[in-house]
Amino acid sequence: MTATRVLVLNSGSSSVKYQLLDMRDSSRLASGLVERIGEQSSRLKHTPLATGGGSREWTGPIADHDAALKAVAEELAKDGLGLDSPELAAIGHRVVHGGKHFTEPTVIDDAVLAEIERLIPVAPLHNPANLTGIRTATALRPDLPQVAVFDTAFHTTMPEAAARYAIDVETADAHRVRRYGFHGTSHAYVSRATAKLLGKAPEEVNVIVLHLGNGTSASAVEKGRCVDTSMGLTPLEGLVMGTRSGDIDPAVIFHLARVGEMSIDEIDTLLNKKSGLIGLCGDNDMREIRRRIDEGDERAKLAFDIYIHRLKKYIGAYYAVLGQVDAVAFTAGVGENAAPVREAAVAGLGSLGLAVDDELNAVRGDEPRLISPAGARVAVAVVPTDEELEIATQTYALVKR
Repeated sequence: MTATRVLVLNSGSSSVKYQLLDMRDSSRLASGLVERIGEQSSRLKHTPLATGGGSREWTGPIADHDAALKAVAEELAKDGLGLDSPELAAIGHRVVHGGKHFTEPTVIDDAVLAEIERLIPVAPLHNPANLTGIRTATALRPDLPQVAVFDTAFHTTMPEAAARYAIDVETADAHRVRRYGFHGTSHAYVSRATAKLLGKAPEEVNVIVLHLGNGTSASAVEKGRCVDTSMGLTPLEGLVMGTRSGDIDPAVIFHLARVGEMSIDEIDTLLNKKSGLIGLCGDNDMREIRRRIDEGDERAKLAFDIYIHRLKKYIGAYYAVLGQVDAVAFTAGVGENAAPVREAAVAGLGSLGLAVDDELNAVRGDEPRLISPAGARVAVAVVPTDEELEIATQTYALVKR
């Protein structure tokens, strides 16, 4: 029997998201989420997609990631999809930070684990949780290939002119200070799917990808390769986000420390958790912000205007970086569902060949689609992202080799 299934794990600090896919046709067999790990009110929701049955959900104490993955294995086994199945080819793990070293999906061994651990200082919230998931899954199936797919890998093709900050080179190198970028699996998937939507190969098109969720990032993709992206050493840089500030004068930090007498930890919390949309208007849900705007809320309108202003700046900047743009693709929760954001983002950019058709933009759907007018010089597209499929595809391709 040929093993064609891949289990994708995304381990967070207190959660595990998972999907089981059959790579013969990229179909989903099951998906689920374990959250609030380590609490008495832990919750597991499991959906057996292959059988068409309804979701199963229960709450109760789940002590740690080991217990969480064992609970996931039990749920999969109930549907005949257990981790002991000979049809399981590999387990693919989302790992947020791979630094410069990891440029492609990698079979995990002790050396790989050590390098992921060495990168914890530049990804303190994510890499430890990713490591926990890897070690737990390896203990459950030590005979199975465990593959790391890195958020940063797609962006390692950036030229040094885009990746380096203009600070002392020796200091930067000593502390690994450079622009790494994130959401790489999404940018890779969406850029390729956009090319397919245009009926072309990825190597034939230049695409600006706008991943707009609670975390937001943009990338300039030239002939299938990332040449610039908005996030940097950490996911804090770039666009205005749900709770993160995005671009800011670094001297603001010195000012808050000296004049505001704030500690480094307090400033870190401010910029990562109390800024962006929630800092500007108290909401980080774009639906709620739009509702408030419709009711005449000026604070919500200002937050939206700042969000769009930054977004337009990046579209223009990446247009200049690429020189020629074939498509702008919106993806992730806001990008896929918020028509007013898409409309506002390209409004006034007609001289660049960018426009949306009002009727097409208003349509909702789960398939990639064009929302630009017929004959537009630059295609504007909505392309639902699929990071789990991207991780599974990369994992399966590696283990087949």
